[in-house]
Amino acid sequence: MNSICVFCGSSAGSDPAYAGAARLLGRTLAKGGTTLVYGGGHVGLMGVVADAALEAGGEVVGVMPRALVEREIGHTDLTKLHVVGSMHERKALMSDLSEGFIALPGGNGTLEEFFEVLTWAQLGEHGKPCGILNVAGYYDPLLAVFDNMVGEEFLKPEHRELVLVEEDPSILLGRFEIYEPPKTVKWIGESEK
Repeated sequence: MNSICVFCGSSAGSDPAYAGAARLLGRTLAKGGTTLVYGGGHVGLMGVVADAALEAGGEVVGVMPRALVEREIGHTDLTKLHVVGSMHERKALMSDLSEGFIALPGGNGTLEEFFEVLTWAQLGEHGKPCGILNVAGYYDPLLAVFDNMVGEEFLKPEHRELVLVEEDPSILLGRFEIYEPPKTVKWIGESEK
């Protein structure tokens, strides 16, 4: 893959394993010749993954709304920093620039960005892989929610399978390489109402 978008926290979190995983992911992308696309920040896991990719000789493309750049949280040493007008523009451009999406640990913004591209995949608007790097079990509760949604028939099993989950970035990226999007299925038919 030529480019992967990584969604992650603007905080480093409480467990040093999170930063360790971000570093490893950044280096792995760079060594594989894959451009990192991300939110453009220099703080938290965002800064860690970007710095690791840059230090390993990789290309890093950031996308950040002007308001955040003006608060001086934009990374100044990237291969390219796209400054956009809004969060909506940010997400659209990050999606356009990427061939797949990975969520590292993060908060509301990370989840919101990941869920948007995941929803687009479910609707058949793109066929790009969506993965979670489940560092130190961080996403275990979320994965249980997905499974509960399937059990309660709010999420089809084939849509649950859109979320690729691994603990090792190399294994996750390997799955991205062979990923084939499922056929888009009609969500609700007359007989299901």
